[in-house]
Amino acid sequence: MWTELVCIPHDLHSFPSFFFLMIRRPPRSTLFPYTTLFRSAREGADLILNTRSSQPELDEVAAKCKNLGVKVHTVLGDVSDSNTVTSMVAEGVEKLGKIDILVNNVAIRPHKPILEVTYEEWHHTLGVNMHAAFYLIKAVLPGMMERKSGSIIGLGGQSAITGRPGTSIVTTAKTGVLGLMRAVAAEMAPYNIRANMVNPGSTDTTRGNPEWYPEFQQGVERGSIEHLKEIPMGRQATVEDIANACLFFASDESGYITGDSINVMGGRYINQPSIVEIGRASCRERV
Repeated sequence: MWTELVCIPHDLHSFPSFFFLMIRRPPRSTLFPYTTLFRSAREGADLILNTRSSQPELDEVAAKCKNLGVKVHTVLGDVSDSNTVTSMVAEGVEKLGKIDILVNNVAIRPHKPILEVTYEEWHHTLGVNMHAAFYLIKAVLPGMMERKSGSIIGLGGQSAITGRPGTSIVTTAKTGVLGLMRAVAAEMAPYNIRANMVNPGSTDTTRGNPEWYPEFQQGVERGSIEHLKEIPMGRQATVEDIANACLFFASDESGYITGDSINVMGGRYINQPSIVEIGRASCRERV
């Protein structure tokens, strides 16, 4: 039996309450964090679940995991605050005994030109996306080091492997997390603690904040032929695709992999236009 700490979306209340009913074949409205934790529960993992502000929905998710026969502890709190993270991890360990796996999925992704980014937005986004990852890792490492075992999984995205106009905050945060995971992997390898990154591409889910996806506000619909032509496999990822990658890094099947990442993008990054081409197109649109 292993225990997994899963930090799920920063604004749980923005998502519908029915998306976690389906596990084997999730509907379009399912979000991959929930598929990942349900799959973990089906594999026998006890769970510590965190989100920021919606206890009723967090409790509903927890109840469905408990129905799968595992122990679940929930903690409400803002993981961009270091003291909150320290208390949350200590409480989770007290309730369930240990943390074997950390899945850090907390993220926000505001998109806007760099000159329009406020200092407040910059610090807030880095706090949620990057600082929280550091706080969580630092809090769970002592127990993992003592047991000489552990797996840390970060969630990135296209911004972790490329730069695009209007993504200065998100790209900085996600490449920062990628660097953090690599550094942790190198430092913790003697303790048999692995750290890896899952980078989801365009995924077939409901989006709670459409303003974070400007690419779909210019006449291009998600899942359309125009959208899918950028993806060699000709489809978006399913939530199961993302969950499979997370579970692979959580399992012993990836026991000799650390400091690495899986791009779950259907090959999209292979055909990614050059940054110069993207920048020129962006400039033309503004003119």
